[in-house]
Amino acid sequence: MTLRLGELLIEKRIITPRELELALKEQQKTKKLLGEVLIGMGFVTERRMLQILAEQQGIPFLELKNVSIDDKAVQAVPAKFIWHYKIMPVNITDNVLTIAVSNPLDAWPVDDLEAHSGLRVEKVLAVSADIMEAARKYYGVGADTIERLLSNQAEYGIEKPEEKNDKVEDLEKMSADVSVIRLVNQILQQAINDRATDIHIEIFRKELSLRYRIDGILYDTSVPDAIKHLYLPIVSRIKIMSSLDIVERRIPQDGRAKVGIGDKEYELRVSVMPALYGENIVIRILPTTMLFDIANLGMSQKELAVLEQLLERPHGIIFVTGPTGSGKTTTLYSFLSRLNTRQRKIVTIEDPVEYELKGVTQTQVNPNINLTFSVVLRSMLRHDPDIMMVGEVRDYETADITIQTALTGHLVFSTLHTNDAVSGVTRLVDIGIEPYLIASSVEAFIAQRLVRLICNNCKEEYRLPEEICQKFGMPEGKDGGAAQTGYRGKGCKVCNNTGYMNRTGIYEILQVDEEIKKMILQKTSSDAMKHKAVALGMRTLKQDGWEKVLAGLTTPEEVLRVVQ
Repeated sequence: MTLRLGELLIEKRIITPRELELALKEQQKTKKLLGEVLIGMGFVTERRMLQILAEQQGIPFLELKNVSIDDKAVQAVPAKFIWHYKIMPVNITDNVLTIAVSNPLDAWPVDDLEAHSGLRVEKVLAVSADIMEAARKYYGVGADTIERLLSNQAEYGIEKPEEKNDKVEDLEKMSADVSVIRLVNQILQQAINDRATDIHIEIFRKELSLRYRIDGILYDTSVPDAIKHLYLPIVSRIKIMSSLDIVERRIPQDGRAKVGIGDKEYELRVSVMPALYGENIVIRILPTTMLFDIANLGMSQKELAVLEQLLERPHGIIFVTGPTGSGKTTTLYSFLSRLNTRQRKIVTIEDPVEYELKGVTQTQVNPNINLTFSVVLRSMLRHDPDIMMVGEVRDYETADITIQTALTGHLVFSTLHTNDAVSGVTRLVDIGIEPYLIASSVEAFIAQRLVRLICNNCKEEYRLPEEICQKFGMPEGKDGGAAQTGYRGKGCKVCNNTGYMNRTGIYEILQVDEEIKKMILQKTSSDAMKHKAVALGMRTLKQDGWEKVLAGLTTPEEVLRVVQ
């Protein structure tokens, strides 16, 4: 059969006689099937190989991602069979169960399923990656582990989430069980594979919700309904990982853990908050190593030139503004990385410390022991810093000390929560800072947002509608109508059918030059100040977003999602 397969592949000009010869020699060493060897050596793709095997053995080949899976078939096959044999049920017709397999020569799945279900089992061939994708979609993350755990529920005294459970000993025992550890690891692994930055585990009256935040958007993750019965052991396992109190369920708790996935390490920031039906958990996933470069922020060449000039200032404050999750911390870390040399002393105070920066003294606030921004700021000045970063200016005391620090010859970076750059002035005045102090200490306000990038794998060109152009202040195109060309993602397997992949920033830089200083001192309204700044050359968030739309980086809908 081996020679017949090889000859068939040569006959169809899929491989050459020389490639077959090399594959047969490799097969003698590894004792693997010839098809596996040919795929492993890159002489043929798995899809093409399965199509040839289907033709040779008279078994249908299925593009599984284009097939509608029968729910009855899914219910007929336990998850343990799916993950053990790497198979996927497709449908049940007239007492015949059809399953998709990637190895047509493996008879065990058919024999075991026929014995378990009492149905006659027939095989179709499908690509292994498509089989696993369908299994995750229809069975959910960790389905086999959940089945195994629930089969042992009597041993651990597992109860429904809504029921009162104070069996601490059982929860400790359960959370240390290899299967629970594996289940939590599977949830983490899937999140990292999906490029998620956050995992949201939420308990409601009759269900447990698992959502991943990918490129700033929350997506539901498929999990078996039965996972709700494992809610308490899952919470306990996560608490143990992050050194939290598993007995305390009445107050919020914050912890951290470090995990290794493959050859990479990730830091987990765990936040537990009591809700109506139990404790909700959010896990922030952070790589332990990150490269921060201002060239990767998404700024135009003009904005980068302005930023370079600002970073060369010997003293003053640069504020980065925007809502939570707009990438302010990454921007600040890029500034510090750009300036981090052995000739400079850099000190930061953060809440919390997101990433470790080599050569930078980083301090994390701790309100429980009165280690606040203002307290640490006073001590920082005695460490002879050249550059300082204050994670966030929240109150008058912190703002006042930060400004005094800048006035005494230090370059300071910090953040404010405002909607645009000009609102940074208003925010400082609201806190209680005098306008003359703002004018004399602040060098610039940089507002930013994060927008999703169009997936390059499924990007397509289209004509932007006139109403979209009007929303960006571009009512007419080249031909008197909406003749602007835009791009969008159709949705594909690579981007999980979202049409987007990764994110970049859009920016608005307000330089506090002499004209703006006069307006600050005169307490001019923010609207008038913004009009003046635009007249002086400031590009707004919406304008920067529109340029990225025309450049084919993002879509108008995405820019309008994050910009007023």
